[in-house]
Amino acid sequence: MRCPSCRHTDTRVVDSRETDEGAAIRRRRSCASCGRRFTTVEEAQLLVVKRSGVTEPFSRAKVEAGVSRACQGRPVDGDAIAALAQRVEECVRAAGSAEVDSGEVGLAVLPPLRDLDEVAYLRFASVYRSFASVEDFESEIALLRLERAPATPPPRHAPPTTDVAPTHPRRAGQA
Repeated sequence: MRCPSCRHTDTRVVDSRETDEGAAIRRRRSCASCGRRFTTVEEAQLLVVKRSGVTEPFSRAKVEAGVSRACQGRPVDGDAIAALAQRVEECVRAAGSAEVDSGEVGLAVLPPLRDLDEVAYLRFASVYRSFASVEDFESEIALLRLERAPATPPPRHAPPTTDVAPTHPRRAGQA
């Protein structure tokens, strides 16, 4: 690491600490030549592999922009979108891989967006999953309705069920 003051290459690490919940390391350094101290931040770079094969660094801003387009005109504030993008980044980084497919990033967006706003979820899913017909929308809406519907408990007054055949006090031929 070069000293920003004198450009000397011999620097010594004085202190190291994790930041951003372990996503980066902050190092305090001292230059052996001029004695000045400076701070560096080291962050593991996460790369996204696009469908075309091009690799680019992960961008939380791009996730926010895509979700913002899906939420356009919806009652969703910017803080909620930023929190969603943070969750997506944490989810993608938790996989532990240095490279991730762009499709995995899209998959990571869908569940928190569904929880945030169902209409925005449908918009995003229609582009991400390339909906081609009204039937695609209808099937996705049906899935949303199934997930939203509460499970119906059995009636309270129902008699207990048994596996034994019922017995009758009167048999055929008795009066």
